Amino acid sequence: MNAPEKSDSATPEKTPSKHFIRQAIDEDLASGRFDGVATRFPPEPNGYLHIGHAKSICLNFGLAREMGGTCNLRFDDTNPIKEDTEYVDSIQDDVRWLGFQWDNLHFASDYFDQLYEWAEQLIRDGKAYVCDLNAEETRQYRGTLTEPGKNSPHRDRTPEENLELFRAMKAGKFKDGEKTLRAKIDMAAPNINLRDPVMYRIAHVPHHRTGDKWCIYPMYDWAHGQSDSLEKITFSICTLEFEHHRPLYNWYCESLNIHHPRQIEFARLNMTYTVMSKRKLLQLVKENHVSGWDDPRMPTLVGLRRRGYTPESIRAFCADIGVAKFNSTIDVIRLENAVREHLNAVAPRRMAVLDPIKLTITNWPEGKVEMMSAINNPEDESAGSREIPFSGELFIESDDFREEAPRKFFRLKKGGAVRLRSGYIVDCHDVVKDAEGNITEVLCTYDPETKSGEDTSGRKVKGTIHWVSREHAKQVTVRNYDRLFKVENPDASSDTGSFLDHLNPDSLTTLTAYVEPELTNVNAGDRVQFERLGYYVVDPDTTTDEVVYNRIVPLRDTWGKIAAKS
Repeated sequence: MNAPEKSDSATPEKTPSKHFIRQAIDEDLASGRFDGVATRFPPEPNGYLHIGHAKSICLNFGLAREMGGTCNLRFDDTNPIKEDTEYVDSIQDDVRWLGFQWDNLHFASDYFDQLYEWAEQLIRDGKAYVCDLNAEETRQYRGTLTEPGKNSPHRDRTPEENLELFRAMKAGKFKDGEKTLRAKIDMAAPNINLRDPVMYRIAHVPHHRTGDKWCIYPMYDWAHGQSDSLEKITFSICTLEFEHHRPLYNWYCESLNIHHPRQIEFARLNMTYTVMSKRKLLQLVKENHVSGWDDPRMPTLVGLRRRGYTPESIRAFCADIGVAKFNSTIDVIRLENAVREHLNAVAPRRMAVLDPIKLTITNWPEGKVEMMSAINNPEDESAGSREIPFSGELFIESDDFREEAPRKFFRLKKGGAVRLRSGYIVDCHDVVKDAEGNITEVLCTYDPETKSGEDTSGRKVKGTIHWVSREHAKQVTVRNYDRLFKVENPDASSDTGSFLDHLNPDSLTTLTAYVEPELTNVNAGDRVQFERLGYYVVDPDTTTDEVVYNRIVPLRDTWGKIAAKS
């Protein structure tokens, strides 16, 4: 396209106010508890990142950038059963796409040797033991939120015996699930996470980085905090579900007498008409409810990218919703408005007709083609203008015409007049219908004194509609994406009990559209506003034979709201 989308410099991002995490950091720096800011973003490589992770990315990398600190990207790869290098690669791509670059790249598996040594240290200190209870027995012994747990019958093994058994576990002498290593804390602790949590389990599964070196793997709670310590992280920023795990992280650091980061929790992102569970997103993919992780209806970052969302809009959204201490649900409209606001400033305008009806100008000179000058972006004078062909036969949207129309319908109707965008005012005097009574053609006359930019007629009309020249229009495939779920909270319990029951059957409609000739000279990722319809992006499926556009978000439709109310 002649007027390319502008960079994010056109829409400066908001300067974040000092939320409670920033205030806590300022206090710790002022008191001398820490002498700098070191954060990390620690995803598990067991799925693709979603919009909720974007909030954490922007927070961790943003704080480090804002305060002259560092931010690591660390993969907490402690569960080889679910992890894959595909996810590792995609996560790195997502972080870069959002506009951030890590200072150091680490993996929890980098620290397996050190974690093992520390585990032996806890065993020698009488603070860890090998347990023979299976998973179900461990749950039963753990107790409930209102009842204390019971000590494992193996809790009082000597350090020597535990070391021998733990080394045998490492040597592969036991089957999966046959034994675990547990921290020895307090089975009657009110915080259930302190009731002798499992530190290691046996899994004879190759790891995506360490291969077959290990057949015991650290549990997340054991590896996570110690990895933070090894990297000298000062502020370990987590979502609220880890608040009750903080005493366990503290216990590990204090028991080992190692560097002790400060953990601060914030509310995770919940959003209407969306599910954020990795398990549920994986189910959508595996059961073919969507075309893949990058399906434009998915809340994954690869999905949002393919949908046409910009990194600038996602960063602006994360800044807008802020950082809170309590869980809440954000209206998806705020995300949609963020991309509208950005694209309104940077996306070139073009005309496309998705549901065409023929408009014939009966007094237009036969064979005449006139080039009309159209502004590329009214929000950006530097974007300039373009020339588009205008002829006596056009396509307009079917919804833009009514043979009989209500009072507040300001588009074209029989006996009425409307301005054609960047063209002339036309007056409708008749229609052509088929044998079934359907309108197939709208007949109009044009007023030659009303050309846009040169109007000398003094005429005023209330409506302006878009069009394309029938002779010059090109055909493209348009995928109109909508919300994947038809209810605000798909996770809410229902009679059937499945979030899948709330899938929106109209979340994708595909059609053939007629567009300005220039809209076929494009590259995947180009974004554009189809005037009066919405924002669209060129999909990677585009070939030399077929151009495919995905709808990012529609424009607000005043008539649609009026029609819905009536």
